[in-house]
Amino acid sequence: MSGPRTILVHVTGRDRPGITAGLLRVLAGADVDVYDMEQVVVRERLTLDILIAVPQGNDVLKELLFYGWESGISLDFEVVEDTSARAGLARWAVTIIGQPLGPAALEAATRAIADGGGNIDRIARLSRYPVVCYEFVVVDGAVDAMRSNLVAVAVEHGIDIAIQPESLERRAKRLVVMDVDSTLIQDEVIELLADEAGCADEVRAVTAAAMDGELDFETSLRQRVALLEGLDVAALDRVRDRMRLTPGARTFVRTLKRIGFKVAIVSGGFTPFTDALQRELGLDHAVANELEIVDGRLTGRLVGPIVDRARKARILEEIAAAEGFSTDQVVAVGDGANDLDMLAAAGLGIAFNAKPVVREAADTSLSFPYLDAILFVLGVRREDVERADLSDPTFVKDGLIPVPGTPPV
Repeated sequence: MSGPRTILVHVTGRDRPGITAGLLRVLAGADVDVYDMEQVVVRERLTLDILIAVPQGNDVLKELLFYGWESGISLDFEVVEDTSARAGLARWAVTIIGQPLGPAALEAATRAIADGGGNIDRIARLSRYPVVCYEFVVVDGAVDAMRSNLVAVAVEHGIDIAIQPESLERRAKRLVVMDVDSTLIQDEVIELLADEAGCADEVRAVTAAAMDGELDFETSLRQRVALLEGLDVAALDRVRDRMRLTPGARTFVRTLKRIGFKVAIVSGGFTPFTDALQRELGLDHAVANELEIVDGRLTGRLVGPIVDRARKARILEEIAAAEGFSTDQVVAVGDGANDLDMLAAAGLGIAFNAKPVVREAADTSLSFPYLDAILFVLGVRREDVERADLSDPTFVKDGLIPVPGTPPV
């Protein structure tokens, strides 16, 4: 006697409560096994697929058709081969972000995946604003080929695409470590201080020499700080008032904290400003360089070791160890060459509006100026963020609920 047939039951129709329960009630009354099940609702239209094993002579398909007729839903049946072998194939999460994100860009991305041997298993929209974001779950494929193809698509269409393993490790991220200048905030603090000291041109010249590779970070930082000698400490308060958070920064940190993340900043800037950000945003850790102050004025010198490229990576490792996490559970975010070691040390390194050398070295790159877009790379839905905000009495009272179509706070 031949064994049971594997049948894919495809259900479509207008969604309403109880349809899935009714279908499962029919299956429960028959001698069948349920191998797999997946459901999605788009604009109140239900699509449900159930993979079942039906013994020879079993009338469950007739019973399902009768239930569908009673319920006003359509059912199709297909005999399929056993697909259990797919369970052992590699799976990848491909996050696509655009503003806008039209069919031409999506077609190019899906073609890039197919050309790399990947098969799209699932598609979900994570956000409609301030950017549009889709997540594809891809089965199999040559990841290097897919990544290369997708990078070319991102450049051609002006979108961001991240590809990472769809695995337990992706969901185990628990610590975010960020750079500050041009990442958490829109400004470069040393330049704001230089404006206060009247030496902006000289500081920019030193910065340019460092960017051209003529000076290392520590040398350039000490030279720029030396130009601030004699600046009154009252200027620090004025600079703090001028700092501008990156759009989406509050949403990003607030959401991370709600879902149990620790959040740290590690900066080549200065402690008066990172300490203020830590207090304002409720950050767990803040590390930066310390300005020497004597008699209420800056001396033009720094106190203690410099937070440079190598030390940023060490601090990341130290914070992770102190919190009980492995570095694989860390997400690092930065924009400059000083962040390269930190991005490499993390389980996921994200170049945010970064210099080309950083974009090329990071695991993934985001070019849209919204810090909370990083949440989508982590698989968080915008709707879930907004739902959490609406249920937070403090958030509602403060009047901080974002209006659809406007940049987030």
